[in-house]
Amino acid sequence: MSEKMLKEKVIAPISTAELERRWTAVRECMKANKVDFVVVNNHNDYLGGYVKWFTDEPAMHCYPVSLIFPVDDDMTTICHGSSDPKLAAPPAWAMRGVKKRMSTPVMHSLNYAAAQDAELLAAELAGHRNARICMLNEDGMTAGFVRTFRNRLTSAEFVDITDDIDLIKAIKSDEEIARIRENALLHDEALKACFDAIAPGVRDFEVAAAGRNRAMQLGSEQHIVFVGSAPPGAPLPFNLPHAMNRRIGKGDQVGILVEVNDASGFWTHLSRIACLGDIPDELGRQHEIALAAQQHSLDLVKPGADPVEILKANNEFLADHGLPGETRVYAHGQGYDMVERPSFQPGETMKIAANMNIAVHPAANGERASAILTDNYIVTETGVSECIHKTPKKLFSL
Repeated sequence: MSEKMLKEKVIAPISTAELERRWTAVRECMKANKVDFVVVNNHNDYLGGYVKWFTDEPAMHCYPVSLIFPVDDDMTTICHGSSDPKLAAPPAWAMRGVKKRMSTPVMHSLNYAAAQDAELLAAELAGHRNARICMLNEDGMTAGFVRTFRNRLTSAEFVDITDDIDLIKAIKSDEEIARIRENALLHDEALKACFDAIAPGVRDFEVAAAGRNRAMQLGSEQHIVFVGSAPPGAPLPFNLPHAMNRRIGKGDQVGILVEVNDASGFWTHLSRIACLGDIPDELGRQHEIALAAQQHSLDLVKPGADPVEILKANNEFLADHGLPGETRVYAHGQGYDMVERPSFQPGETMKIAANMNIAVHPAANGERASAILTDNYIVTETGVSECIHKTPKKLFSL
């Protein structure tokens, strides 16, 4: 019954064999570190992919989902919903590897109810005195969740194996890579829909809406499409939706970033620039620098490479061209999170490994023009694959 419902209800469920591969790898890590329980807590599926990775069920729309992953038993989950045990969410057919489901009306906007899930989790583990517990990515949890959980379990010993689990999560299986490649093609389609919507008088947000609509038609569950337009001779930012009301005019340049997950929950992203007319010389020069900068980084992406050193090399390249270096996240992994480790920024300790999904998007920011390209690659044993997006790396003249 569960398998039938899963196939009927879910567009692209991950296989049970893939889930079992993940569980086995984590349990081997737990045994090696003498960890009894891993506790997971997420509240969105933009940057909250741990729950999805363990269960294939996403945390969505700021409603928290927590789980207990034991070293020798099935999981326990707690989701936002009714406190009536008979109405526990999500339904049993959706939660593979889960022996107990609980719900509670936990809500981060209500101070008195913001840590109810932590209280229930702690109660579940209270009988395991002196247990060794890892709170996965503890610094990414809310202060109330962490404080409540730790205060309720005074006999527990808290240990951190987040780095170890992050590495397992970052190295993709063949099934995961196949899903990621499908997501990349979805981005090509969504970007094309944006280009098709560009015309004089159309507003930036209307272009973005065309891309989001196409992504949803192809099964996307969460979607970010940023659009920014500007006249020739002006830098071109990506605007957030709140500031995407500008009307596009003849001769304008339009930058588009599509960053969506697909029906299976994986992320990639893709950005290009189009001009409503001729391509300005200044923009063309900046685009060539951005393209060369991207290739410069890609040439350094290979197993064992240090992302922080690649960041330094990128900034030296930009400095050689008289441009400011990157102070943002300009390259990073992607999976069930829009930004996944390894991230090419100070503080990262994870090294590049084969079968990671890496996105590289350097920017060439000048006074009269700016250019950026965003693309994804799969790391191979010797470097990177071909670009998994099919959209040409060029400036488009519409």
